[in-house]
Amino acid sequence: MAVLVGKEAPGFNAAAVINGDEIVEGFTLEQFKGKYVVLFFYPKDFTFVCPTELHAFQAKLDEFKSRNVEVVAVSTDTEQSHWGWLQLSKDKGGIEGITYPIVADTNKTISHNYDVLAGDFYYDEEGMLQAEGELVAYRGLFLIDKEGVVRHQLVNDLPLGRNVDEALRMVDALQFFEEKGEVCPANWSKGAEGLKDTHDGVADYLSRN
Repeated sequence: MAVLVGKEAPGFNAAAVINGDEIVEGFTLEQFKGKYVVLFFYPKDFTFVCPTELHAFQAKLDEFKSRNVEVVAVSTDTEQSHWGWLQLSKDKGGIEGITYPIVADTNKTISHNYDVLAGDFYYDEEGMLQAEGELVAYRGLFLIDKEGVVRHQLVNDLPLGRNVDEALRMVDALQFFEEKGEVCPANWSKGAEGLKDTHDGVADYLSRN
């Protein structure tokens, strides 16, 4: 699994559904330069765990927006599949009401470049291209800063849903560090004290805990 933290987030140009009902071509991350981005991958449309995650991000969307954060989802389904799922109500397993962009990684290159693609391609003994495993995305999440650099990443296996509050906490931690120049100890949350990045700061923290 590639570690992208500290590196420029891989760019892409793909179709997406925005505002819950509009299919657009040429969707890129470049449009969000100067903002933070939480980019998350999910395996499939019309499944069970995935809609709980998408709705959970929507429920916290105003909190992300208040922190200058754009939320963007990606799966290997087509934009038409995304659009169809968005027309289905929540009580029927759909994601109606989701307003943040959902990108169609139909050719699987985005998932590959972020190294979250489950399964792989290989050539058999006869030189024929084969696929091993299901070529869908793991539940990857990447926090990208205003300069387009990945500052946090998390990858869950397919059955394991994510904690959206933890994604917000990581945004808060990054912004706290950028604003205060202080680092965030274990279990830090917004409103707590940080540490100055010195031995004296660590000693001070230990003396208080």
